Amino acid sequence: MHVTPPFTYYDKNYFEGYANLGVHEDMIKDTVRTNTYRDAIMFHRPSIEGKVVIDVGCGTGILSIFCAQAGAKRVYAIEASDIAMQARLVVETNNLSNIITVLHGRVEDVQITERVDVIVSEWMGYMLLYESMLESVIIARDRWLKHGGLMLPSDATLYMAPVTNIEVYRKSTDFWGDVYGIDMSPIIPLSKKSAFEEPSLEIITSENLLTWPIEIKRLDCHSVTIPQIQSITKEFQLASLFEAPLHGFAFWFDVEFNGPVLEPTPITWVPSTSSVDDHQEEEEEEDSRKRKRGTELSAAPILSTAPEDPETHWKQTLIYLHDPIELEKYQIIKGSLKLSQNEDCARSLDVHLEYASGGQSYVKETSLFLL
Repeated sequence: MHVTPPFTYYDKNYFEGYANLGVHEDMIKDTVRTNTYRDAIMFHRPSIEGKVVIDVGCGTGILSIFCAQAGAKRVYAIEASDIAMQARLVVETNNLSNIITVLHGRVEDVQITERVDVIVSEWMGYMLLYESMLESVIIARDRWLKHGGLMLPSDATLYMAPVTNIEVYRKSTDFWGDVYGIDMSPIIPLSKKSAFEEPSLEIITSENLLTWPIEIKRLDCHSVTIPQIQSITKEFQLASLFEAPLHGFAFWFDVEFNGPVLEPTPITWVPSTSSVDDHQEEEEEEDSRKRKRGTELSAAPILSTAPEDPETHWKQTLIYLHDPIELEKYQIIKGSLKLSQNEDCARSLDVHLEYASGGQSYVKETSLFLL
């Protein structure tokens, strides 16, 4: 049974923030983001053409228009913020009012009287889960998506890697060592606390990474549940590839735009004969894998916010330590990570990080917090 979550003070601030056109301009100008969504929608044109689509959090309506261009029969563009009024004007200006219906309200509150074939949404926040918009997508999926329907994106994966970043650390310490000839180094601990207390959004490169990244959580958007994203824990053990100071941990994500997982096609067993060689058997296995997935995985677009990929507006999320740890090559970093919704503001994300190296243990607690 669908239960409507209460509308909170933080929800009001959240939706008011998305009424600001500048927010949407920044997202649309992110060409990696916008082009990947357009490519994904056009890639899945056979599943969209003549079908009914929901766009969760449509903003100015650009993804809804992409779906209309891909041949959608009907698009429900849902937007809780007042930018919905602008989306209606955009739809009317492009003569798409007969296809796209803009619904001004939360997914939890609007009414749609039919099942849909496709749900598209750009729901990802910093560290993937900040803003908790995925919950609204899950509610829309459970209320309206047909069995075997298409979710775009279909999968999402959050990654983490320890990093070294000497320049950022120096900016918070070197200045106070000599201020107009005065030694103000007693202020350095406060400077580091101020600089590194909260997560930082910035661009790093693969050269900053001390180890290969690890997967924190992979989400299948066709089946993930709300409790599964409200609290995530991960234990890790990593070996530094270099002798370098550990300054913190970086987080980023990928989302994929694969087709839905379908029921395997029954295969009748046939006794092997000399006419079926190893190469043919490999081809049959590959065909079977493709039937299990609605489309060929390798060709489906992927949107990555990784350090080695083109820059996006998400950048990478950095959690810095107050004091670096000098690592030897192959030195082990061991610990655990917990990501959870903030108790007071579900759209904010609490981070509890425990880590140990060289016989010393540490704890870092911080939040991505919605004001």
